Amino acid sequence: MRKVTEGSIPFMDYRTHYRIVGDLKAGRAPLVCLHGGPGSTRAYFELLDALADDGRAVISYDQLGCGESYLEGHPELWCAQTWLSELENLIDSLGLGEYHLLGQSWGGMMAIQYAVERRPCRCRSIVISSGHPSSRLWSDEGWRMARELPEDEYEALVRASESGDYDDEGYRRTIAHYMQLHCADQVPSDDAPECLRRPSRKGAESYLVAWGPDELTPTGTLRDWEYRDRLGEVDLPTLIVSGTSDLCTPLVAKTMFDGIPHARWELMANCRHMCFADDNPRYLELVGAWLSEHD
Repeated sequence: MRKVTEGSIPFMDYRTHYRIVGDLKAGRAPLVCLHGGPGSTRAYFELLDALADDGRAVISYDQLGCGESYLEGHPELWCAQTWLSELENLIDSLGLGEYHLLGQSWGGMMAIQYAVERRPCRCRSIVISSGHPSSRLWSDEGWRMARELPEDEYEALVRASESGDYDDEGYRRTIAHYMQLHCADQVPSDDAPECLRRPSRKGAESYLVAWGPDELTPTGTLRDWEYRDRLGEVDLPTLIVSGTSDLCTPLVAKTMFDGIPHARWELMANCRHMCFADDNPRYLELVGAWLSEHD
């Protein structure tokens, strides 16, 4: 039976809710997990609980604005610096020594910016799971893949982008289809892991203000987020993981692989944006071996 500890810590005038699997005093450098979105919640990281079976604690948390750290009505908070400061506060509040960092999607963006701007001296390695180094590149690749949709669906996306009407039923059906193809099942099946079926409080405001109406359209505070020319400053061993049908396309992943000095890239066949859900055994084996190698 795995030991699970949950709690919350103060951050600014609010609180950050966290979950720890395993024992922080077990001896091996813990893994800190950064979820996507912004606003997607930490729930899906329960699929990584098995990484704690070899004496390594796995820490996940709901970033401010979603889940058990839900907050709305504060659009001034929804920018990268808020969430980077929250990460540092979490690490300090839990008294972590050396640790590893895993960021999925937006969490991968956070990991890049954190490594470049905050220069974390106690971080042993980074895992960028379906993240990206550039909002512009992400958008360009998204629209390229959207062009492969049926013509009427592609036109629905174009109309919404040009008009700003994201409530149109044709647009809503199309974006759901697009995300089904490249991200995850929009309605998890009855036999999906419980953590994927469990209702959670997503951060709709934080996503819209920080990113935009959908993955194709960065219009928020992260719209000009650009680190392609600074990837060489990521001076930590970095594992890049992406799927063959991922929102993180091979071009996006290879851009990170080419730019980060100490990088390894694993492209997982038949996986979408949540590789750890689409092929959980292989993902756990891959990340577990990486963490052991870089302890």
